[in-house]
Amino acid sequence: MRRLAPLLLASMLLAAPAHAEQDLLLGADMGSAAMTKAEMTRADVEALIAKADGKPIDLSDKALAGLDLSGLNLKGANLRTARLNKANLRGSDLSGANLEQAWFIKADLSGAKLVGAKMFGITARDANLSGADLSRSMPIGDFKGANMSGATLVDLKGGADIKNQSMGLMRAVFVSVNLRGANLKGANLGRSRLEYADLTDANLTDVVLMGSDLSGANLTGATVSGADFKNVDVSGARLVSLKGQDSAKDWSARVNVDRAITGASN
Repeated sequence: MRRLAPLLLASMLLAAPAHAEQDLLLGADMGSAAMTKAEMTRADVEALIAKADGKPIDLSDKALAGLDLSGLNLKGANLRTARLNKANLRGSDLSGANLEQAWFIKADLSGAKLVGAKMFGITARDANLSGADLSRSMPIGDFKGANMSGATLVDLKGGADIKNQSMGLMRAVFVSVNLRGANLKGANLGRSRLEYADLTDANLTDVVLMGSDLSGANLTGATVSGADFKNVDVSGARLVSLKGQDSAKDWSARVNVDRAITGASN
């Protein structure tokens, strides 16, 4: 695979129709060295960090698949278009890092700090982000099948930008993501894809969900105080034992309510 291919594919993926991500992903040679091998060692990365003397390091477009980078200080690092599939970043600090159009398929980011990280065009399918802190980050990319249980996503910015029509289809894709017990207070997930997401006991206080797709999602026990449900598709969604439902915004403006699984008062 040519080194430019990940960049081009990520751009195509986000500009495509809402349900075309999987077909485009299949167009990549996921078995190539660019996607499965590392051109550096952990020692190489540690040497770069030491030499930078506290300044952000540049790992843009590097092949880092499968590498153990756990616990490293990668704060503000430039990892744009880098390939970190199956890499171990457990407990690493990626706060403020540039992860745009990077690949993190099946990567382990459990307990990692990604506060304010730029994730435009990221591909992180089946990644482990359990307990990670993604507060104020911008995950405009594909997280299908990822584990975000217990993660902190406060003030996350994953909604589509409807003011910019050229970017109108670019949104967070959280299809089948495990968000059990996650804290999404104040997050913007407007027009995002959350089909079959597990939001059991999640904190959705003041979350913008306007126009998003929650079909088949499980919101059992979730807190929805102040959450915006205008034009949210809840077909097949489990809306049981919700907390703060009385203060949710535009609750009556949900779509496909008759197809939702609800409690007596929902």
